[in-house]
Amino acid sequence: MILVTGGAGYIGAHAALALLEAGEDVVILDNLCNSSREAIPRIEQLGGRRVEWVAGDIRNRALLDQLFVRYPIDAVMHFAGLKAVGESVRQPLRYYDTNVGGSINLCQAMAYAGVFTLVFSSSATVYGDCSCMPINESTQCGQPTNPYGQSKLMTEQMLASLGSADERWRIGVLRYFNPVGAHPSGLLGESPRAAPNNLVPYLLKVASGQLPALPVFGGDYPTPDGTGVRDYIHVVDLAEGHVNTLQYLRQHAGLRAWNLGTGLGYSVLELVAAFERVSGVSLPLDRRERRPGDVAQCWADPTRAFEELGWVAQRDLDTMMRDAWRWQQANPMGYEETARPVPSTASLAAQAQGAG
Repeated sequence: MILVTGGAGYIGAHAALALLEAGEDVVILDNLCNSSREAIPRIEQLGGRRVEWVAGDIRNRALLDQLFVRYPIDAVMHFAGLKAVGESVRQPLRYYDTNVGGSINLCQAMAYAGVFTLVFSSSATVYGDCSCMPINESTQCGQPTNPYGQSKLMTEQMLASLGSADERWRIGVLRYFNPVGAHPSGLLGESPRAAPNNLVPYLLKVASGQLPALPVFGGDYPTPDGTGVRDYIHVVDLAEGHVNTLQYLRQHAGLRAWNLGTGLGYSVLELVAAFERVSGVSLPLDRRERRPGDVAQCWADPTRAFEELGWVAQRDLDTMMRDAWRWQQANPMGYEETARPVPSTASLAAQAQGAG
C-alpha cells in the first residue's frame, strides 16, 4: 500500500489515480488546507476502487505513527506542502515549518515504522536563475529567490544526508517544471481555494468571465516574443512519472533526482494562443512590467528520466489546454460546486464561440 501525502491536491490526486490504475492500494493523508474532500470520490470513480482517506497533517507525529500501524504501507509519495511563492515571502516561517519540518517529521515516522521508500515532490525552482538551457540534473542547484523554493532545496538536502547516512533508504526526488492541464474526464483538476497564483488557473478564470483580463508580466525578455518561456507539462504525464519512479526505487537503493518536463519551452503568448485555438475563446490581456524574481526562460532536459525511468511526456500543449478548459467548464467553481455533466470537447468549443 502506498501512502500519498497531500493526495487530495492537484498533483497528488492525479498521482493517486495513476497508482490505482497501476494496481496499487492507496491511503491518502491530507489536511485539506488547499484541496478538497470531493477529490477522493472522484479518484475512486475513475480508478474503480476504494481509496482510504485520513484527515490530518504531516506535522502530527502521533497520527503518522498510527497510520503506519493501521495500514500495510511499504512506500510513500510525498506531495503535502505549501506552494504559493508570494505567500512564502510573506509567511516564511510557515513554509519552513510545513515543507521542511513536515518532511523531517514524515521521514522520522517512516524510519520508525521500517518504511524506507520515498518519492518526493520537488521543484525546478531549486535550480535558481540558470543562464544555460536546457536544465539537466547535473546543473548546480542555485539560490532560490523565495522561501518556497528554498524550502524545497532544504528538503532535498535533508534527504540527501539521510540517504548517505542509511543505505536502507530508496529516495526519488522529482523536480517538476510547470504542471498544467487536468484529467481528460473533467473530474480532476486544479482547484485553488484562494485567488489563483499560477498562469493557467488565472487564464481559465478569465476565459470563463470570472476575472477581467490575464496579466502578462514583461514583454521585453530576450525570447522570441518578449514574454517568459517555460516548460509546461501535463499533470497526467507528471503523475505517470511518479509511478515509474516508484517502480525504479523498488529495484534501486540510494537517492536519485530526475527532471520531469517535456524538454520544450513555450512562451506565455504561445500558451495563450494554444488555449484560444482549442477553446475558441479570445482572452483579453493586461500587459504589465516584469515581476522581480521572474526568469526569462526555463525548460528541462528530461533525458535522465527517459533513460532510467522509461518515462517521456506524451501530451502536447494543445492537449494540456483542452483538458484544462474541459475541467473549467465542468467545474466553474472548482470542487466547491457539485460537478455538472462533463461536456465533449466539440461542445465546449461551440459554447465558447457562442459566448464570445
